[in-house]
Amino acid sequence: MKIIFVYGPAAAGKLTVCRELAKLTKLPLFHNHLVVDAVGAVFPFGSEPFIRLRESFWLQAFAEAARAGQSLIFTFAPEATVKAGFPERVAAAIEPFGGTVVFVALTVSREEQERRIGNASRSEFGKLTSLELLRDLRDSFDASMAQMPAAELSIDTNAFDPVQAATRIAAYLSGR
Repeated sequence: MKIIFVYGPAAAGKLTVCRELAKLTKLPLFHNHLVVDAVGAVFPFGSEPFIRLRESFWLQAFAEAARAGQSLIFTFAPEATVKAGFPERVAAAIEPFGGTVVFVALTVSREEQERRIGNASRSEFGKLTSLELLRDLRDSFDASMAQMPAAELSIDTNAFDPVQAATRIAAYLSGR
């Protein structure tokens, strides 16, 4: 069982690329905002109950998938409300069941990120759509990205469209 843990900054194309990856691999896509939006319906984003419940849901879902032998794709945007060490806790949740985590980083230039941030598709899951807020939070986002484990594969989404990026990830996974 593997968790394909795809991470990157806002507007790097994580959900778009991973939708294509799910088509190629037939793996389920458990994207970040499924839980963020569910918990956010009850508790304000960033509140202590929100933070606790969001991580609990994520980790429980991963452990149950590992227990069932179900690999999956997970998208993640490192940011300040996620407690340090989350990727390590993901690995710890699945390792007892033989699971492993494959870290894949998506990168994007600041210019392209700013161009994409207002795309209509970003409102589908309550994603960050404000250019002003992106700029205000960029330093904290950069600090959170720096705390992520080294990626086994890194893809610049300026250089590759979503299908090409997903194809590169799928090829990497098939060679492991």
